[in-house]
Amino acid sequence: MAERAGPRVYSIAAHRGFADALVAGLIPRYADKELGLARLTLLLPNRRAERIVTEAFVRLSGGGMLLPRMAVVGDLDLDETLGPLLDPLGAGAAIPPAADPVRRWLRLAELLRPEVGEDRLRSSGLLNLAFETARTMDRLSVEGIELGDLLQERVAGIVGELAEHWRHSTRAFARVQALWLAELAARGEVDAPVRRNLLFEHAARRWAASPPPYPVVAAGITSASPALARLLAVVARLPGGAVILPDLDLALEQSVWDALGQAGVPQVPGEAPFGDRDALTHPQYHLKLLLNRMGVARDEVEPWHRAGLAAAPPERSKAISNLFLPPEGSAGWVRLKPDQRRLAGVRLMETAHPGEEAQAIALLIREALEVPEKRVALVTPDRGLAARVVAHLRRWNVQADDTAGQPLPQTTAGRVLLLLAEVAATRIAPVPLLALLGHPFVGAGEGRAAWLDYVRALDLALRGPRPAPGFHPIQAAVERQQKRGAGSAIAAWWQEVELVLTPLTDLPEQLPLADALDRLATAAEALCGPRIWGEADGRALAAWLEELREAAAAVGTALPPADLPRVLREAMDRVAVRPPWGGHPRVAIYGLLEARMSRADLVICAGLVEGTWPAAPSPEPLLPPAVLRALGVPGGEFRIGLSAHDLAAALGAPEVVLSWAQRGEGGPVIPSRFVLRVEAMLGELAASHREHTAIDLARQLDRASTAPAYPQPKPRPTAVQRDVPLAVTAIDRLRSDPYQFYAGAILRLKRLDPLDADPSAAWQGTVVHAVMERWHKEGGQAGALVSIAKAELARLEAHPVVRSLWWPRLQKGLEWVDAQIARDRGEGREVIASEARGEMQLAGVRIHGRVDRIDRKADGKLVVVDYKTGTPPSGKMVENGFALQLGTLGLIAADGGFTGVAGDPDGFEYWSFGKSVKSETGFGYSSEPVKDGQKKSGLPRAEFLSKTEDYLREAIETWIRGDAPFTARLNPDIGGYNDFDQLMRLDEWQARSEDGA
Repeated sequence: MAERAGPRVYSIAAHRGFADALVAGLIPRYADKELGLARLTLLLPNRRAERIVTEAFVRLSGGGMLLPRMAVVGDLDLDETLGPLLDPLGAGAAIPPAADPVRRWLRLAELLRPEVGEDRLRSSGLLNLAFETARTMDRLSVEGIELGDLLQERVAGIVGELAEHWRHSTRAFARVQALWLAELAARGEVDAPVRRNLLFEHAARRWAASPPPYPVVAAGITSASPALARLLAVVARLPGGAVILPDLDLALEQSVWDALGQAGVPQVPGEAPFGDRDALTHPQYHLKLLLNRMGVARDEVEPWHRAGLAAAPPERSKAISNLFLPPEGSAGWVRLKPDQRRLAGVRLMETAHPGEEAQAIALLIREALEVPEKRVALVTPDRGLAARVVAHLRRWNVQADDTAGQPLPQTTAGRVLLLLAEVAATRIAPVPLLALLGHPFVGAGEGRAAWLDYVRALDLALRGPRPAPGFHPIQAAVERQQKRGAGSAIAAWWQEVELVLTPLTDLPEQLPLADALDRLATAAEALCGPRIWGEADGRALAAWLEELREAAAAVGTALPPADLPRVLREAMDRVAVRPPWGGHPRVAIYGLLEARMSRADLVICAGLVEGTWPAAPSPEPLLPPAVLRALGVPGGEFRIGLSAHDLAAALGAPEVVLSWAQRGEGGPVIPSRFVLRVEAMLGELAASHREHTAIDLARQLDRASTAPAYPQPKPRPTAVQRDVPLAVTAIDRLRSDPYQFYAGAILRLKRLDPLDADPSAAWQGTVVHAVMERWHKEGGQAGALVSIAKAELARLEAHPVVRSLWWPRLQKGLEWVDAQIARDRGEGREVIASEARGEMQLAGVRIHGRVDRIDRKADGKLVVVDYKTGTPPSGKMVENGFALQLGTLGLIAADGGFTGVAGDPDGFEYWSFGKSVKSETGFGYSSEPVKDGQKKSGLPRAEFLSKTEDYLREAIETWIRGDAPFTARLNPDIGGYNDFDQLMRLDEWQARSEDGA
């Protein structure tokens, strides 16, 4: 076949299906009867493209054949492909090796530290800044921009006109890059993009001077870096060579092509290569930039007259071209005929929220799989949406793999390492500790059931406010569980766990990162065994750990232990774990990068909202956009153009669904600008392109039949079940909310505090009672309360934050109590009992409880005192019989139910630790719910005990000896108890009962 003169550059239209059309044309052009395509060298953009093209060869070969040699030129990891390919005789040995990118990242953080200040950024922020700085350096290197270019007069003039922070950051970037380049020169290394450019330039010179004896074809490459463009220009002119571009619009009017801008060719020499009016967001812009840098005119590009197996109608490409016209050109949509703007086979699916979107997409995939040999591809940059679709497909036993991979922190093995880091950072806080011990890999094996029993027992012991850091509070909790019947084996179990975790707690203020990784890896293997490294995620974790450990040891990176979890998580987020084998052979889930060159019969483009597709441009942290533009680096909008090109390629499939949701996880979202353009171009035709069936089916799947109204609970236990003793603290519940009493006293349920809970009123009350009991036992010395409270809090091993937040209030309250007791003593009043237990019989029912304190006045009368950490019950509550604790304790005292206490109670006082303007310390006051003098609520002193007894007898006759139901929220206006609101399903019936329904 005679070759035409000039560069051989071809374009495969979007509707033809790139990979299959490429292979369909390569086989007749380059196949050899004996060697097949083995003499052909195929340059591809990335490893995913290599796999896609290989699959296309398998589909179209019709039998066995030798495949061409394939090399990846778009990735930075080139040493195993491009290097040996271009330097088979070692001629490129003069090209320096590439620097380790992880070591560069850590070293840049150290170089940036003096620039940003020692205390301005945490370790995670500094490392993030170093990572972004490295990316900026790579962008400059890819474009062939050197450090000296930053010092040009034109660039310096722009910097001088910027805000002060931009001037400072630009100078900081230049200084850091200079220091880094000096270190590279001393080691004889270069950055990976620089090495790639050197390899490209070496190959271009060598092939131009001495063309290879075998044909070379570059296919699917859209990167417009200058070095790669020069290499492609040489490839296009080699004997038997060719460059095949994806989706270059050859039918685009010349006026529109010109309107895209100068695209790397400044109108005046010395000016910036990108103009202010360049259409960076257009899907054809990066291809124009590539052609300009190759020195090839669009007129020299020919169409590739082959089509793939999944080709769409030819008119689709014209419609796609019209869809992405620049703003001036899109004004002509109104003049287009319906057949010129109709996207036949393209459906628009707008759902309410991401959950509904994922459900509808899964239904579309499941429906497509009913057609034999039909291939389906979901393309989305939203990995959360992709994960939801994968989960929905399992409903029909369709195993689909997300080829974009899963972030390492979300894998099973990755979570183990992060939980260990959190345990180290928080010094054995309960939440990360229990999450770690309950992890599926930890303690796995034959003893897994016993292991989980110990974890559950420890979980119960650690409920409530966070204990103090370290192992001692955990050991105390284990001992408490051992005494409660967990057995001695739990102590031995915890000793083994403590031995593994001890190296993670004895840490210096500045922990070497390499040492931290060693400790974490050792602990992970001790807890999980070799299983942690056995699967794909474990192998990826091991490789990442070793790479980071070696780099950290070489650089000497150190950080505070508290920063360790965040630093590791952010570093692990950059590692994607891909499945070692595929799922369903006809279902593929791609990210935007993985979807390039792929083709399916049905392509679903999902997550089409602003900020996702296209992604929001991310500015460089140190170099301002004006400087980057002057240097010749495409702005952030350039990536929007790449996203538009990805969508244009996907629109070339026979069937396409464009999907988006009206709301995101955080609220309303804006549909993608691409979707809005589709709707605008279709105009009145958009209604006929709507997808409704999948949405309706998705809603029906989630729509359950209406559940019957749940009634207000009114349980009626048997007489035997009702025969329970009454605790003085439960009597109030019996009268105000009988269901709360039923759940606690009859069902014997108990509310569990959460882990790391705020200090609850019950916990605070326990502390106060313990302090007062110890004070009384130790003789009730004046001024001793505060010191006893400090010792008691230390014994409880509360977390320092808990102590620091609550202690000031407790201290002031105790000082008031101490002063008040001293004043009472001056009036002849003395404490005769504290935290004493007593009981009595009333109407055949045992009533028992513990009194906080009983005093004897000078006249021999008794005063019953109840401590409250907050606001005590009002006199109205006592008067109506909904706060009977004081009166009931008085009845027990009058009945002689407290050992060593005799007399007639006539004082009933609440002592609160709450804030008070009348207190000399600011906290602490007493109140008596007795209707004396000017008081308008409460019980008369003379009737206090008798009225309380009447309320008690009424309650006993109604609910304990009677048959009345234990109605939930019998008195809804009485608050204070909500332990069992969820059990009574309060939210399901309360509104109806309040409305009278």
